Amino acid sequence: MQSIVKYKEQISEYINSISFNNEPQELYTPISYILSLGGKQIRPVLTLMAADIFGSDPLKAIHAATAIELFHNFSLMHDDIMDQAELRRGRDTVHKKWDTNTAILSGDAMLILAYQYFENYEPLVFRDLAKLFSKTALEVCEGQQWDIEFETSNEVEIPQYIQMIKFKTAVLVAAALKMGAIVAGASQQNALDIYDFGLNLGLAFQLQDDFLDTFGDQAVFGKVIGGDILENKKTFLYLKALQNANELQRAELEDLFNNKSLQGQAKIDRVKELYEQTSTKEDSLELIKDYTQKALAILDKMDLPKDKKQQLLVFSEELMDRQV
Repeated sequence: MQSIVKYKEQISEYINSISFNNEPQELYTPISYILSLGGKQIRPVLTLMAADIFGSDPLKAIHAATAIELFHNFSLMHDDIMDQAELRRGRDTVHKKWDTNTAILSGDAMLILAYQYFENYEPLVFRDLAKLFSKTALEVCEGQQWDIEFETSNEVEIPQYIQMIKFKTAVLVAAALKMGAIVAGASQQNALDIYDFGLNLGLAFQLQDDFLDTFGDQAVFGKVIGGDILENKKTFLYLKALQNANELQRAELEDLFNNKSLQGQAKIDRVKELYEQTSTKEDSLELIKDYTQKALAILDKMDLPKDKKQQLLVFSEELMDRQV
């Protein structure tokens, strides 16, 4: 088994070696640009790791890992347009650096390029990878649509929010792991189990991301704390606080998210106070722990050597201990 650092080196080196010198350059240069911004590359690392865990040379999964990373960045490019975001990883977003039409078209091209990377595999593996990828891509779009709808709805429930982050975030983590298993020729049961492991870990990951956005250390987290609050996002923290709150607290919280009279740091501070007063901070940490434990329970029952389970365990612990 390789180290996580080694997997990241392999996927970074491969992606950096891809030449997007095709014409017209106005279509391909933005693709090179967004890939050059880097990022954690968690999903392609998981694809390489899964292939390794199930007995394959991880480099055999490099094309599937690249497809996952291309798709992830395609979704970010389009998300930035919808969110009207100006910065991505501290740099101008594609639509800001070029324009919206360029970002849409270059994003579409990235999605098509992602599919093309599956052509490097034999027909049966290609079929299974493409089938999983299509299902996952559609689910990510469904999750994004729910996320958009939730911004203007006052009827969002916690199960709906969990379903949204499951589709928007967790399914791609799960698919990344299963793709590595498919490339390695893992048993059907192991492929299913590694998917479910990733699904629960992905849910924990997104819930923690929401938590850090509110309660993280800005110097470590790398972006402004309280962004979700300022954008009135109905995260688990907000929905659980409404559920836990007394009548006065609930009315104040709803007013803070619906009334624009209070903005900036004052709004962030007051919402955080309400989250703490309603024990929502503790409830969020408990839910993150629950999903992590569900993932580890699936891992425990899998038909894998102990040392390979240990690799996934270490990765899970590092991922959930993160502050960024």
